[in-house]
Amino acid sequence: MSVNLDAAPGAVRTSGAAPSGRTRRGPSRAGALFVSPYVLFIVVVFAVPLVYTVWISFHRFYFTAPGTDIDSPWVGLSNYRDVFTDPVVGQAFLNILIFLVINVPLTVGLALVLAAALNSKIRGRGFFRAAFYVPYVTASVALVAVWQFLFGSDGFVNHLLGSHAPDPSWLVNSHLAMPMIAVFVTWKQLGFFVMLYLASLQNVGKELYEASAMDGAGKVRQFFSVTVPGVRPATTLVVIYAIITGANLFSEPYLLTGGGGPDHASTSPVLLMYQKGIEQGHPDFAAALGVVLVAFVMVVSIAARKLTERGD
Repeated sequence: MSVNLDAAPGAVRTSGAAPSGRTRRGPSRAGALFVSPYVLFIVVVFAVPLVYTVWISFHRFYFTAPGTDIDSPWVGLSNYRDVFTDPVVGQAFLNILIFLVINVPLTVGLALVLAAALNSKIRGRGFFRAAFYVPYVTASVALVAVWQFLFGSDGFVNHLLGSHAPDPSWLVNSHLAMPMIAVFVTWKQLGFFVMLYLASLQNVGKELYEASAMDGAGKVRQFFSVTVPGVRPATTLVVIYAIITGANLFSEPYLLTGGGGPDHASTSPVLLMYQKGIEQGHPDFAAALGVVLVAFVMVVSIAARKLTERGD
């Protein structure tokens, strides 16, 4: 390799070196190669089913045996009209709003406080980190059995409360069923969000805490002035993930309240999609409901992101 000294002052050109454009294209192609399996996964698992769902939602569609072909006539907005005029659908979305109002603030608040505590030097920190994460990786059926033991009609909590126990009981009470599910999901998934905040806290410089301490800030003031702004990107992620998880609620009402009872007080849109599409044989209605749910999640997630990032 030779060096060209006749170039303009300050410029050194080496012969034999690859042109800058070629250098850029190499990593670009390698990057595309590495991400292609994930892109293929997204297309096959998410994009294709979503497009097919939208197609079903505009047709009169029925499940058939393999090899059997029946007509699927175009019905336009008929399925969507059925969705928006069904009172159970309205109740399901109201239930999800109640769930999100309880679950999202509770998840963000508890996860951040616990993460800040577990990020400090406390005895048994490793044990507590693992203990909070265990419910998240435990099968939902096992956790539901524990919750039924605690909050069932003859559960442990009712025995402790005696005459002060709610009547009807927690999970069969039309006013308490969905709040109890929201608390259950918060408890179950808290460990995952604590881990997200713990990872984010590693990027908050210790010098910020030292500077605030020199200015006379106590632990509470440091939490609100340093910790909360420092983990705002993680908070956005936690809020959006909690919204998406809550909107896709299925197993908890299905197992805890016997399929959305009492009187649809804990029915979720995804549970209703299962009941309408699989149990009652109306996949076109379920597809339209699914499309509406996707739009609902997008609107709520965008609004939540705007709200959490407003201070940036």
